[in-house]
Amino acid sequence: MRCSYLFLLILSVLHTQILAEERPNIVFILADDMGWNQPGFNGGNPALTPNIDQLASEGMRLNDFYTHSVCAPTRAAFLTGRYAFRTWSDWRSEDFGKPSYLAKLGLELAVNSKGEPTRRIHALDTNERTIAEALGDAGYFTSMIGKWHLGEWLPEHLPMGQGFDHQYGHYAWGIDYYTKTIVHNAPARFAVYDWHRNQKPVQEDGYATDLIAAEAERILKSRSRKKQPFFMYVAFNAVHGPLNPPPGFEGDPNDPLAIRHAMLKRLDSAVGRITKAIDKNGLRNNTLLVFTNDNGPVLEEMSTPYRGTKNTTFEGGVRQPAIIRWPGHTKPGTTKDGLMFISDFFPTFITLADGNHQQKQKIDGIDMTSMLFEGEPSPRNEIIYDVAGSVRVPTIRVGDFKLMGDALYNVVLDPSEQSNVASKHPAIVKKLRSRLDAVGKERPPLGEKPLLMDPPLPYVYGLNEQKPIPRWLVKAVDEIRSAQPKDWAPGETPWPKAPVGANASKMDGLKDETGNRK
Repeated sequence: MRCSYLFLLILSVLHTQILAEERPNIVFILADDMGWNQPGFNGGNPALTPNIDQLASEGMRLNDFYTHSVCAPTRAAFLTGRYAFRTWSDWRSEDFGKPSYLAKLGLELAVNSKGEPTRRIHALDTNERTIAEALGDAGYFTSMIGKWHLGEWLPEHLPMGQGFDHQYGHYAWGIDYYTKTIVHNAPARFAVYDWHRNQKPVQEDGYATDLIAAEAERILKSRSRKKQPFFMYVAFNAVHGPLNPPPGFEGDPNDPLAIRHAMLKRLDSAVGRITKAIDKNGLRNNTLLVFTNDNGPVLEEMSTPYRGTKNTTFEGGVRQPAIIRWPGHTKPGTTKDGLMFISDFFPTFITLADGNHQQKQKIDGIDMTSMLFEGEPSPRNEIIYDVAGSVRVPTIRVGDFKLMGDALYNVVLDPSEQSNVASKHPAIVKKLRSRLDAVGKERPPLGEKPLLMDPPLPYVYGLNEQKPIPRWLVKAVDEIRSAQPKDWAPGETPWPKAPVGANASKMDGLKDETGNRK
């Protein structure tokens, strides 16, 4: 009996070892605010994206890959496999410090016990099951490098409280690439430091894009010596603003487009460093590498031939370049048709990791293993981008048709969305609106949001990083704040106001709280 038990135990151990060798490492690279046509393979200047284009030639491109239209919602959908509205991630953490956004929820700007205006704490709920937790339970080492944007204050809302073994980068929406500070901490209007390793502030010189690539290289090298599979989520802040030209920039400093091009080229170099590190460390053949983007660009010319920008649910806001490279499973230089949404990576990765799909929360992601790697058609026919109660226009796609508010587009026959065909297809409008309304009713209550960020203007993000605050950090932040504007015209803010309507854009400029242009 004892021999039988030992034999079964040995078989179990051997099975586990074989499974660990077969299961792929997963590296997921996410660009920020990159337009559909910016990579050379989609019609952009190939001199700006040679490494991304090389990756496309080595892997498989997805022709019909979609995300939400803004940073945080896409990241939440990726991490949870759920539409952003289910986790209230269609509202970003910083929105709860902005009166124009709060007004859409019937809320007023909060004040602390001292009467100081401050932000209500909002983040991805720690009760959500993340892909890091799912893969960690399956035996993977998990690393989050770059931009988080799903909570910047309470430790349970930060990456290591959401399943990651390692963290490096920034928590909030958009840092200065050199100083590593967020220019404003709504409703406070002054800079906050936001650069961390394993959730402690770290002082590093250098350009953020380069530093993110260097950290990824370091982790890849360290994992090459271990048999444990790993999941690495590399979320660049590039090419998101502010417009900080990279080191060595020789273009016109007053030409925003020249700066954007230089930032894109630096992002491309960083992607090349990561792909080379995978190959150099002997990880290529057993690493599933994904490169994609979180939402559309800020300039519509970067979405061509599609209409729209980030913050809109036109194709230009939600349709993204995407590449998958997994030697032996994806054919080099190929493309794949079929709807896929960012949340689909959640169950797909769990399947590839031989993980556990059972969980309490309902997911919207669909396992795309057979579509991506077995030649089957996409099982997805519907995508819900936003529902009632979101900041943006409620939008649903079913088959060839997309309903945006009252407008209906056939995105297959009219991919640039120039012709509203709602009057020609009243039955389709009725059907899609009914479906959108029904799903929207599944949004959970927001709750009271009683927790406040205190102090309202910290020197550094992260509640547990307040004491002791390093002297170098205080000095650096004070120097930046001393140069920031102290006075603002009534109603003017350093952040854009809440979008209104289907054509809302992040580039509308400063507006007062009534939505009028300044």
